[in-house]
Amino acid sequence: MVTIAVAIAVVVTARSSLADHYFVPSGSMLPTVEPDDHVLVDKLAYGLRVPLRDDYALHFSPPARGDVVVLLSPDDGRVLLKRVVGVPGDRVTVTGGTLVIDGLSVPVVDRGGASIEELGAINHAISLAAGGGPDFGPVRIPAGRYLVLGDNRGDSRDGRYFGLVTHDAILGRAQGIILRHGSPTWVGLGRGTNP
Repeated sequence: MVTIAVAIAVVVTARSSLADHYFVPSGSMLPTVEPDDHVLVDKLAYGLRVPLRDDYALHFSPPARGDVVVLLSPDDGRVLLKRVVGVPGDRVTVTGGTLVIDGLSVPVVDRGGASIEELGAINHAISLAAGGGPDFGPVRIPAGRYLVLGDNRGDSRDGRYFGLVTHDAILGRAQGIILRHGSPTWVGLGRGTNP
């Protein structure tokens, strides 16, 4: 009986503090992540979380602009998958689904029919097929807060609706897609992964 309790404790600790997977229920991150994808999440990316709690015991590097993250929605506590587009100190505006950071428009270029947003070191596809969604800002992001958006800008309930999120609300960084259409795969989502 003690062995089973220890095994359960190890699994719970690992899932809350080290790594986990996330099932994607919606198309808010299209075209990057599809509905029903399973995503591997690095829960040590930003710090060591206290098991079974919603805060960090130790902080490592903060979330960076362009990271795909798993977070708790400030609205209802649901787990969401979004992209960090604004970090502390940024002055951010979103108009028609496109970003302006510190007065500079974030480039969106056409590559083979795909709209690629060049968000610093991270180049990633976005969709404006359903429009750009609501406008946001301008807002200067304070310390410890982040603006997150879905890549499917016209069909994403994100920071434009629920506001800025705290560092503690971010559960980890999505490393890659591990299951798509029921088949094992690997599509990297981490830093340095560009289309």
